[in-house]
Amino acid sequence: MADKPITQILEEIAMLLEIKGENPFKSRAYYNAAKTLSTVDNLNEVIKEKKLREIKGIGETIAGNIEEYFETGSMTYLEELTQDVPESLLELLQIPNLGPKKIKLLHDELGITNAGELEYACKENRLIDLPGFGKKTQEKILRGIEFVKRHTGEYLVGDIYPLAYGIKEKLQGIVKGGAVELCGSVRRRKEIVRDIDILVGGGDPGTISSFFMSLPEVEEVLVSGETKTSCRLKSGIETDLRVVSIEQFPYALMYFTGSKEHNVRLRGIAKKKGLKLNEYGLFNNEKLIALKNEEEIYRELGLAYIAPELREDMGEIEAAEQGALPELVELADIRGIFHIHTEFSDGVDSIEKMVQTAKHMGLSYIGISDHSKSAYYAGGLKVENLLRQWEIIDAFNEREKGFRIFKGIESDILPDGSLDYDEEILKQFDFVIGSIHSGFSLKKDEQEARIMRAMNNPYMTMLGHPTGRLLLSRDGYDIDMRTIIDTAAETGTIIELNASPYRLDIDWRYLKYAKERGVMISINPDAHVAAGLAEIFYGVGIARKGWQEKKDILNTRTVAEVAEILRKKRVSQ
Repeated sequence: MADKPITQILEEIAMLLEIKGENPFKSRAYYNAAKTLSTVDNLNEVIKEKKLREIKGIGETIAGNIEEYFETGSMTYLEELTQDVPESLLELLQIPNLGPKKIKLLHDELGITNAGELEYACKENRLIDLPGFGKKTQEKILRGIEFVKRHTGEYLVGDIYPLAYGIKEKLQGIVKGGAVELCGSVRRRKEIVRDIDILVGGGDPGTISSFFMSLPEVEEVLVSGETKTSCRLKSGIETDLRVVSIEQFPYALMYFTGSKEHNVRLRGIAKKKGLKLNEYGLFNNEKLIALKNEEEIYRELGLAYIAPELREDMGEIEAAEQGALPELVELADIRGIFHIHTEFSDGVDSIEKMVQTAKHMGLSYIGISDHSKSAYYAGGLKVENLLRQWEIIDAFNEREKGFRIFKGIESDILPDGSLDYDEEILKQFDFVIGSIHSGFSLKKDEQEARIMRAMNNPYMTMLGHPTGRLLLSRDGYDIDMRTIIDTAAETGTIIELNASPYRLDIDWRYLKYAKERGVMISINPDAHVAAGLAEIFYGVGIARKGWQEKKDILNTRTVAEVAEILRKKRVSQ
């Protein structure tokens, strides 16, 4: 089968159809097919066994195209589309404030086919007189182009971690008695990564490097050496493999994990002790101090062990010297999950499937929070649909005693800071997540006032995705996050750490301040499909980067403890 996932191909077809100006029902069919198939287990087997047509929403034409792609690695229909519409136009969709209709107009009127041509046209003010554009839109597009430029060569950790971990496991299979670890920003669980670093200790370097270069994930070999091999993967990311002796492994692991700033501090500490620290070892007068692991290296330097997530030179060295490092939250500490969308709004799966998946993960509760009525674009719930959902949840909670569903909503924070639904409805929820989904361009003081007014509402339990950012796609709205955290501390509002790899919002750099102010954090997946519950993994990584402990996180608590915390913010009448 070809390298691109079939869901990505279907989305590309949908976008090309939109750019071409085809019937919107046609493009929507491909979008819906991509969304549906993203939730199908063992999709390759389903395609191979010709069972696609049994899936609701997959018609004869789409099924035939998919089977052709699966069997030949190409698709005639896609090739025909790209003859009419340059595939490079799809790259323009990465630019904020630019959708398929605008791209079609730019292509038809100005012959623009890529970002470089678009930037030049903006500089020449050619967009101002185009229908539906104007000076302000042109300025927004220019800012969008700059945004994309800044983030070129960057990747979401959610896209890269599974790929990197898969390669690690393959290497582990041939390194008998040795060690294999991911290093760099992936090991430090950064939200954005530029490359993958893999370290191998022990084994024959030539054999290991040859195996690495032959992996199906590899597109191009950039450097091939005795101990270092660099390749570009088919995903586009560069990956470095380093092979060292088993004796050098702990020192190399520390060095290649970084960060650069953290390593500089460690080398300075070693120097003050009359030692030398580098990727090959810790030396006293050129004599290697033989140590077995990173824990022993830190101890030799007079420091407590510092977890990889904290190694950013943001106070962790001082805390390690004073024995004041936090006991970081673990994935196993999570007992339940909030911020879950179901088929009642824009989710794919039923409440029952969400429960089954959560139980399989070993959880004991979930919090359902579909979109509120103002979010018409996402199937926001009218009151009658809410009542129907509550009946299902109440019946489940009455029937099942070992698992709890909390009744919630993701309520739009309206421009004036009020919440969707009136008080009679709001007071019947177990929890309310208040989120901003529109009005991103408000001035800073207006946006902050909007959020703070919402947090002062006694029915609002937690603030969802606090800055509204979409990593590598959209900056957050203009707010002072410390001001928002201060208000959360005053009002008892929980702040969400949205675990979706597209958001990871609140930013980890503010979590330490939230901890200092006593603001509770809830790690929420913002799941729109049952498989999305697993993205809590990425949220825990970011929580660890932000010095969060088990006691700082709402959903590490038992059902009874959570119910009491939610009750305290909610007004009972």
